[in-house]
Amino acid sequence: MKRILITGGAGFVGSHLCERLLNEGNQVICLDNYFTGDKHNIVHLMNNHFFEVIRHDVTMPYYLEVDQIYNLACPASPIHYQFNPIKTVKTSVMGAINMLGLAKRVKARILQASTSEVYGDPEVHPQTESYWGHVNPIGVRSCYDEGKRCAETLFMDYHWQNKVDIKIIRIFNTYGPRMHPNDGRVVSNFIIQALQNKDITIYGDGQQTRSFQYVDDLVEGMIRMMNDSGSFIGPVNMGNPNEFTIFELAQLVVKLTNSKSKLVYLSAPQDDPTQRKPDISLAKEKLNNWEPKIPLEQGLVKTIAYFDNLLKQGL
Repeated sequence: MKRILITGGAGFVGSHLCERLLNEGNQVICLDNYFTGDKHNIVHLMNNHFFEVIRHDVTMPYYLEVDQIYNLACPASPIHYQFNPIKTVKTSVMGAINMLGLAKRVKARILQASTSEVYGDPEVHPQTESYWGHVNPIGVRSCYDEGKRCAETLFMDYHWQNKVDIKIIRIFNTYGPRMHPNDGRVVSNFIIQALQNKDITIYGDGQQTRSFQYVDDLVEGMIRMMNDSGSFIGPVNMGNPNEFTIFELAQLVVKLTNSKSKLVYLSAPQDDPTQRKPDISLAKEKLNNWEPKIPLEQGLVKTIAYFDNLLKQGL
């Protein structure tokens, strides 16, 4: 049994990771300030005696003994990270410093949940880990993009200077049950709108592409990366290399929900990437042939059922 800390553990991805690690027989400590996390995501885990929940903000230090740390804490959707951009930067940067300091003190391995946003609006397609990115440092998305880039820098520097045992993953678009219904992300937006037979809002011409990864596939990759016994520290892309246009996603959601929604086109937001597709050959090579297994349609069916239930409960 390992003692594992998950910052942002009450969030979308964090809650799935808590559940999986508990099911594998570990002791799990969920640390969250509930800015975007939600107790509804973890309430079903509360009866497990090996699960602890701590309300805390990672911008402040926290002291405890653990074997592993998954650093997930940070708002991850534009509507949330742009709500308080200074806080977003502090969460990425100060959170990384505090968790790296903890890992250094207790000699824990620590994994940073970085993001495909470090590539910005990429000029290289698909994106490999060697690509340095094309990021606007003073745009409306910079608080998140540059915060995560700085966190990666801190992880590497703590590793080089202080020999901290680190792992870095770069997460591409991920979806599934427990996504925040009002997070402004394309999958949750489309599903909520379709279930209510409202107009589906497409920003831009709908030809921009994304790669959609079901949350269970991501969690599997995260655990493989954390438990990898080799010298590989990353960064490594984790996403689905199957590319879809936003228009194709909208059509599929309408079909699966049997919705009467119509597609409506609005102007694209500033610095919105036109293409996003991971090259996952490094993950396949280093992490025992890891790759997403769950097709988009299958994952959407599960996600639609979750949001349909939420709407029926009035949440």
